[in-house]
Amino acid sequence: MRRKWNKKKTITIAIISSCLIFLTGYIGHPVRKVELEGLITVAHRGASSYAPENTLPAFQKGLELGADFLECDVHLSKDGELIVIHDKRVDRTTDGTGPVRDFTLKEIKQLDAGSSFDEKYEGERIITLDELMKEFYGKIGILIELKSPALNPGIEEKVVELLEQYADLKSIVVQSFDVGAMKRIHELNSDVQIAVLMKNTFMPITSTYLDELTSFAEFINFNVSSLNKNVVEQIHERDRKVLVWSKKDRRLIEKAVRYGADGVITDFSRWPAEPEVTSAED
Repeated sequence: MRRKWNKKKTITIAIISSCLIFLTGYIGHPVRKVELEGLITVAHRGASSYAPENTLPAFQKGLELGADFLECDVHLSKDGELIVIHDKRVDRTTDGTGPVRDFTLKEIKQLDAGSSFDEKYEGERIITLDELMKEFYGKIGILIELKSPALNPGIEEKVVELLEQYADLKSIVVQSFDVGAMKRIHELNSDVQIAVLMKNTFMPITSTYLDELTSFAEFINFNVSSLNKNVVEQIHERDRKVLVWSKKDRRLIEKAVRYGADGVITDFSRWPAEPEVTSAED
């Protein structure tokens, strides 16, 4: 009898251990395959799982792998140039140190933006939004995120001035967490598609606020962890779209699909062909 009990105990422990390993793998490791067909796919900072984020190689990889849009982040330099970089400071992604706004374009161009990702990208440079547009406009959609507009006065006008050099803006979207900045972009040129990034602190979202946002924004974008089916349906009822971003958890992407989101902002888009791929973090 004792042997039978021990056998049952051993089997139970094995099952529990397997479940824990499975869950740990979901939470702590990159996902291996996610089906994204039918969704708008946005390469987050380019295909940033494969090349240094926000650099030409990352954007080129995103194009090669079939993304619908390239997402980039924009700050202003000391001399008022539109610089493609995510952080307020250059420290994390380059060999420099200090706020982006303390560097002129010439100084920023001297920084190495590739070695911190991989030695083979040594010497890769930060690019401007103008350079990105010249290289990729007409080949793929471009999603431009304005970072900290309050710290970059005049960035809205500069972005619109650049975009107005292009005849067709249907493939261009500008987004930000700063609702005021997005209203300003819309006022400057209503042909520019607008996306509002929602903070979790704004949830649950009221119908009145949703009416306000959808009066000028084509996309209302969420961290998928705060998404629910009701809010997606409300946005769709207003003939607008929902894009989501996520941390490294396949189940959250599946949740986005289940709730009917229109697209995913991700580090891997629809190309899960390599052994490991990861989804995006803001």
